[in-house]
Amino acid sequence: MTFFLVFAVLLITTLQLVIVISAVLELRSTHRVRQHRSWQRVLASPSPPRVSVLMPAYNEEVTIVDSVLSSLSLTYPDLEVIVVDDGSSDDTLGQLIEAHELVPMQPIFRRVLDTADIVSIFRSRLDPRLVVARKENGGKADALNAAINIASGDLVCAIDADTLVNADSLQWMVVPFVDRSDVVAVGGTVRLSNGGILETRRGLRPGIPRNIWAGCQLVEYTRAFLIGRLGWNRLGGNLIVSGAFGVFRREALLEIDGYAHGCIGEDMDLIVRLRRHGHENNTHGRVEFSAEPVAWTEAPERLAELRNQRDRWFRGLLDVLVRHRRMIGNPRYGSAGLLAVPYFIVVEALAPFLEAAGIILLIIGIVRGDVGLGQLAMVGSAYGIGIVVSMLAMVIDDMAFDTFTSSRDRAMVAIFVVVEQFLFRFLTIGWRLRGAVRFMRGRTDWGVQQRRGVSRPN
Repeated sequence: MTFFLVFAVLLITTLQLVIVISAVLELRSTHRVRQHRSWQRVLASPSPPRVSVLMPAYNEEVTIVDSVLSSLSLTYPDLEVIVVDDGSSDDTLGQLIEAHELVPMQPIFRRVLDTADIVSIFRSRLDPRLVVARKENGGKADALNAAINIASGDLVCAIDADTLVNADSLQWMVVPFVDRSDVVAVGGTVRLSNGGILETRRGLRPGIPRNIWAGCQLVEYTRAFLIGRLGWNRLGGNLIVSGAFGVFRREALLEIDGYAHGCIGEDMDLIVRLRRHGHENNTHGRVEFSAEPVAWTEAPERLAELRNQRDRWFRGLLDVLVRHRRMIGNPRYGSAGLLAVPYFIVVEALAPFLEAAGIILLIIGIVRGDVGLGQLAMVGSAYGIGIVVSMLAMVIDDMAFDTFTSSRDRAMVAIFVVVEQFLFRFLTIGWRLRGAVRFMRGRTDWGVQQRRGVSRPN
């Protein structure tokens, strides 16, 4: 049994290496110069597609002004920003009214998706591209659906209210929609704002987090986006566009009735439903990831908040896999059914159970003297490969995007990689198992993360 579980860990790690190879090949094929010229063509076009930025907000008074300024600073020629205050109990709306001189406007829009009632709508006197809606509380999915109703763009960009976006990000995201008519969703890279400094309304100067848990998440995020999402591009199995930053065809969202209510992992569920709808209606909508556009989000630094986040993420994963279980191994759904969904079951859903059982049995075997050097070597190899994968992700990131500015930063990242593999990894196993128990008990709560905002120069 111990041998089987060790073999399972090695299998999971090997599958991750396959994704690494695919990611490297994909990064080479999407050369930055070629992409740069592509989005220049988008800007030069006499009629680029209109983009509506959708920003749901609930109790985001600490970060909302910076996030809206970041969205309004996007260098895109035809843009509107729609903020939906989902019945906040803090001063989210007051901060927006004061910062942007909001004035009431007549609420004229077509209510295609059913949502909680919108109480009022405002427009900024300083920048008429900004529209703010105040609605009764209905949850994040409901707020996004309300924003989709109000939106006038052919494309909609969903951004979290605690997210800052690089000024040129939207151009990168629009390119795949211009190049291919079958693209229904594009995701960008999400990086951590922890340790960064907001220098101007146009950008954030990245830094290395001082908090050890944020540092471990830095490794996680880089591996997940630059390796995981990019790797699935080539394999055609992308099932996730981060809820913090993604662009969609509005018409495609309307065809699947928008975001699903009562779904814990609404971002993954949305993409899976888009993929299913495409295959079931022979439109085969593509979902792509673009490494160039970057959004910055604040990662939790307290263990209790981090535990709640990972608990919720795992419950969301299980919820989506159960909802769409008919896709498992089903050739009707192409690479999504044959490759991606089985991969998420083995590598994401089953991994914490297998690894926890393997660790327990390994400890028992060591105590009883039943575990030899060969088995210990296999375990060490599995975790060693994990370190190699993470280090590869950080090196590729640094080489491709000049992420780290000093030898000290690179040394800190190397420390984070080791801590993430030998401490943080075991914490996340426990948190995901907790999430599985809470999922079976029907828990759908989200938990609360305290926002601290980004630093500014002295």
